[in-house]
Amino acid sequence: MADLEALPPTWRGEILDGELYAFPRPHSMHMDLEGSVFNDLRGPFQKGRGGPGGWWILIEPGIRIERAPEFSPDIGGWRKARMPNLPVKGPITVVPDWICEVLSPSTRRYDLIVKRRFYAEIGVSFLWYLDAMERTLTVSVLREGHWVELGIHGPDEKLRAEPFQEVELDLSQWWEDLTGTEEADEPAP
Repeated sequence: MADLEALPPTWRGEILDGELYAFPRPHSMHMDLEGSVFNDLRGPFQKGRGGPGGWWILIEPGIRIERAPEFSPDIGGWRKARMPNLPVKGPITVVPDWICEVLSPSTRRYDLIVKRRFYAEIGVSFLWYLDAMERTLTVSVLREGHWVELGIHGPDEKLRAEPFQEVELDLSQWWEDLTGTEEADEPAP
């Protein structure tokens, strides 16, 4: 944990299987995309507005499990049947049922290789990747310890994506405020 605390304020880090991974904090385009997904899912799935409810949906939740004293996906979701209440203090200690990562230049390889493998090994059931540059959503499900891609969806699609298939999502709304490209990342500390 001291390694995480030593990072500059403009950096964030995670410790997976004893190894520290550090990268710049997300840029505005990345955070805006996180917010769009969160807004579309939280109402129907956490609050039950126009949807089934039954989920906790959180942006950058702090999670602590045996193999990782600290990790934080861009967005995480837990079925309330598995985690009836959010912890009042401290990190969440339950593996998410669903994770969404926004791919950015500084974390792309880490998200697609290290974290993808880690998420399969700890039993995350569903994994989404949002590619802000390509404006795509990739949806995967974990089957027998391996990720099975259910689809890659383009910028103007309307779809029902697992595990949130009860509500139609309009991907064009997720990209509408995104302009330009993400700025170059700053050098490692």
